[in-house]
Amino acid sequence: MTGTILTGTVPVEGGHIAYELTGEGSPLVFLHGGAMNMRMWEPQLALAADHTVVRLDARGHGSSSTPTAPFRQCDDVAAALHELGLGSAVLVGLSMGAATALDTALEHPALVTAVVSCGAGASSMAPLDERMFSDPWTRGRLAALAAAQAALDAQAWTEAFLELGLVGPYREFSDVAPAVVALCREMITDTLTTHVVHGGPPPTPVADAARRAAEIGVPVLGVVGAIDSPDHVRVVRELVDIVPTGRLAVIESSGHMPNLDRPELFNDTLRRFLTAVG
Repeated sequence: MTGTILTGTVPVEGGHIAYELTGEGSPLVFLHGGAMNMRMWEPQLALAADHTVVRLDARGHGSSSTPTAPFRQCDDVAAALHELGLGSAVLVGLSMGAATALDTALEHPALVTAVVSCGAGASSMAPLDERMFSDPWTRGRLAALAAAQAALDAQAWTEAFLELGLVGPYREFSDVAPAVVALCREMITDTLTTHVVHGGPPPTPVADAARRAAEIGVPVLGVVGAIDSPDHVRVVRELVDIVPTGRLAVIESSGHMPNLDRPELFNDTLRRFLTAVG
């Protein structure tokens, strides 16, 4: 199947989840960050040489359906794994997707072989308030996002989101590859115009996920960009300290999206982890 990309949708209660599948071997399931879609994982398709690579669009993103009723992202992932007949898989998530991967390990442990959590912890570890985000720079970006949302200013919201979720506190936009910035803008624009404009409830977090993180019994690799925001760095370090099998990988010269900032280094880090956990 290597080289062939299969596309389709998986039915879930109240909608559907879009997927792409390619490669052969043990399954890797990639879960994207908030406001993004599966396209953010293009550089990781190189791993399909040795693995079955599956990319999912979260509900309310990409080609998946817009939410119309309460839902949990971890249940959507579980439905996709069951429908595709993948058995137990390694889940690789970034930011929102990382929290989803960890939540899936808590709520559907039989479906998870290992977790790669990039830039986030379990869903209840990441409320958008001072309990997670206390750094002044980060709080400033969150305030800008809130102001843009209140003003219904999609362009301002997009730029504030890119500052927080891509560029980070130690770089300018000009320091990031133009193609990466353009791709992220395209994905955010698609999310806003295809889904957000129609409304719908946000995903329901897994209750007490932070407290229960110590229950995760599979290997967990916490990945963080060396120049991500201090809060994102801290929450990943806290995660690997809590999880019994946690280990940390720092991607140099990278912000919140190391898979796009430093794709070759990110992929090599994944390969080493996959080899180590068998």
